[in-house]
Amino acid sequence: MTADSTGVRALGYVAGTLTALAFVPQVIRSWRTRSTGDFSVAMLFAFAGGVTLWLVYGLILGEPPIIASNGFTLAMSLVLLWVKFRGSISSRNR
Repeated sequence: MTADSTGVRALGYVAGTLTALAFVPQVIRSWRTRSTGDFSVAMLFAFAGGVTLWLVYGLILGEPPIIASNGFTLAMSLVLLWVKFRGSISSRNR
């Protein structure tokens, strides 16, 4: 099996889908509760940075599984950062 084979690409899509979907329940919970208290800002920024680099890597290689999964995961991590900062701003304004 080569890196360009259908089986390898399918494996990438399955792995990327599972990784990206693992984030969805947390994003939904954080969105509903408007709480990200259990997340550190440093972890969220490090995670978003790493996912951004994976996305760039996928773009350079032209690999759709890497691009799709990391693009989606980056969007989810940006939602968490948005909820985190929006909550921090709201609590300071009270």
